[in-house]
Amino acid sequence: MATTSSPALADAARAVLRIALGAVFFAHGWQKFFEYTIPGAQGAFAQMGVPAAQVAAPIAAGLELVGGALLIVGLLTRVAATLLAVEMLGALFLVHVSAGMFVEKGGMELVLLLAAGAAAVALVGPGRISLGAAIFGRSSGRLAALAA
Repeated sequence: MATTSSPALADAARAVLRIALGAVFFAHGWQKFFEYTIPGAQGAFAQMGVPAAQVAAPIAAGLELVGGALLIVGLLTRVAATLLAVEMLGALFLVHVSAGMFVEKGGMELVLLLAAGAAAVALVGPGRISLGAAIFGRSSGRLAALAA
């Protein structure tokens, strides 16, 4: 077994992280839209003390659904991951940190991992196993870097 990481393994690791993270975010967005419904999510956000819950809930639902899908396919990855990381940091500090670590008590473990994973994807990008790489290839412009 090699002791150094190959570019192919690094791209595979990016894809695994990006797709798993995207699936979790997509599922949470879907849940807010179609299981809880937006009015239900707004009520839950208000009950948790989220400021502007009437606006925050549909934005969070849309960001998680669309952002999750973008992470899965690897398109607009850095933008989607950055927005999702910021959203999770908001959830962390507004709702979960006061409950401690563990999720069964409303704690921060899930949102902390989601924030860290999204931040990692935002930093490293989608890798070569992504729709962004297929479309933009090795384009070096800033727009291509954001779109990938």
